[in-house]
Amino acid sequence: MEKVNTTERLTRLRELMKQHKLDVYIVPSEDSHSSEYIAPCDARREYISGFSGSAGCAVITHEKAALATDGRYFNQASKQLDDNWLLLKQGLQDVPTWQEWSAEQSEGGKVVGVDPTVISAPDARKLAEKIKKRGGEDLMAVEENLVDIIWGPDRPQQPTEPVKILPQQFSGKDVKTKLEELRKELEKKKSSGFIVSMLDEIAWLFNLRGNDIPYNPVFFSYAAITPTTATLYVNSSKLSSECKTYLTDNNVSIRPYHKIFEDSDILGKSLEAEVEAALDAKIKKFLVSTRTSWALKRALGGEAKVEEIRSPIGDAKAVKNETELEGMRACHVRDGAALIEYFAWLEHQLTIEKVELDEVAAADKLEELRSKQKNFVGLSFDTISSTGANAAVIHYMPERGNCSTIDPKAVYLCDSGAQYLDGTTDTTRTLHFGDPTEMEKKAYTLVLKGNIALDVAVFPKGTSGFALDTLARQFLWEEGLDYRHGTGHGVGSYLNVHEGPIGIGTRIQYSEVPLAPGNVISDEPGYYEDGSFGIRIENIIMVKEVETKHKFGDKPYLGFEHVTMVPYCRKLIDENLLTRKEKHWLNEYHADIHAKTKDYFQPGSIAMKWLERETTPI
Repeated sequence: MEKVNTTERLTRLRELMKQHKLDVYIVPSEDSHSSEYIAPCDARREYISGFSGSAGCAVITHEKAALATDGRYFNQASKQLDDNWLLLKQGLQDVPTWQEWSAEQSEGGKVVGVDPTVISAPDARKLAEKIKKRGGEDLMAVEENLVDIIWGPDRPQQPTEPVKILPQQFSGKDVKTKLEELRKELEKKKSSGFIVSMLDEIAWLFNLRGNDIPYNPVFFSYAAITPTTATLYVNSSKLSSECKTYLTDNNVSIRPYHKIFEDSDILGKSLEAEVEAALDAKIKKFLVSTRTSWALKRALGGEAKVEEIRSPIGDAKAVKNETELEGMRACHVRDGAALIEYFAWLEHQLTIEKVELDEVAAADKLEELRSKQKNFVGLSFDTISSTGANAAVIHYMPERGNCSTIDPKAVYLCDSGAQYLDGTTDTTRTLHFGDPTEMEKKAYTLVLKGNIALDVAVFPKGTSGFALDTLARQFLWEEGLDYRHGTGHGVGSYLNVHEGPIGIGTRIQYSEVPLAPGNVISDEPGYYEDGSFGIRIENIIMVKEVETKHKFGDKPYLGFEHVTMVPYCRKLIDENLLTRKEKHWLNEYHADIHAKTKDYFQPGSIAMKWLERETTPI
């Protein structure tokens, strides 16, 4: 991870800030669709700061520059930021949020600016309030992005990848049904329509997939759904004649991507006409997601005409139908077989063949093995292939030509996933090919106990992931240990590997949405010692209704079904720390893995021998 010299970029940005009469300029990570993962053309925060992690916000004044990020990236950011930058470690005591720091810099009537297309409407509103409280002048919407001007001709072009139809054999529900269900929700809320800006929501709603953002099968678009119309805003060059016919057959109109702002202005004005035509009528507002950009809300007419809500599409998408759940089970078996073959191959190369392999070469081999599996489309994120101290960098990404050689005498952490037509995978396994230290074994086993505790949890309907988080941390906490990331995130169905609104962790939004049958979520506790090693174990689990002896409060009770089919590392397990119940669970899980994946391997092969050894009962 090399530092980028940002001096010249910051100098040029500050010149533009003076021209626009700005004292503070904010550069968020997100694109115009509030995407966590973005296309290269939208990596503005990385360009200006040099920090390449997926989460963070840059704030620049005429004298200072600050980069705020969360605990997953403290280590990485400290390595990538040059001396121009102050690192704001979000979540630590006495460290201001980027919003607080921005407001502080605005004291004395200073002006703060941001591109309104890359900040959500709620974030802009809250930030404006903080600025006013600290004596700042205002939050200004700067229509042209200043970083884009500096980036100039070197900025990558917006992708123009083709859009494809996802057959119903994989989606499980047709577009007309999804639109009908959405309109029922709009009717309940007495709204004029819903403007959709989240890319994965649009892909899901119309059963379409794209490739505009690496690893995320989405395409740049907006949508407007009213009680009688459905409009998809997308550059028509992305659509084949088959796609256009498919959309027409489903009563979906097609408009150019950039026309969404012009049409939103027209829609907003149409509300005024409706109110004038009906005396004393209450305005039926347009609904937008709480992730919608400030620019789009302004185009629709602002507070008077727009209501922000948690997206009903996001909620519906998070509850997988039976076809999607079955797809998740099936793709995880195939993906598990690829990972088993990979780990067996890697161990053989390092310990028997004594081959020197770097982290990227190993990741390439894993991708090759995955690509042979049925319905494979691509990876679901950059593979985290990390040896030794690199494993302590939570979202480490090895760089080709500038990464470490895998040390067979150190911990190896592999966090990886794939996109299949029938589902999305995300699996982390930590292995050791030599003799682990006592601390490595202890840490691994404490993490494993937390992983199991969450997997076997039973809880009443209405329970959120916020409430379950401590189950995975309890054994680490008993030793005064912890980890600086969430315990679980929602997973899409051949969509984004990180999917809201559900999750397991301490984020306040995880307390707002209870877990429900059909949710697919990760279970990934960890432990990291900077400069030494990192441990993480991740399974994908699906929420289901379970039978209990009693039903207090007449509520159904829920639990989890695990679908990840990759053994844990036997060498890192300290059996003395496991209870009899945990050992029984482990043996049953390993027997299940063996039964479901053994037919993918030849008898006597390296992979089969590895599978049999790692799934032997303890």
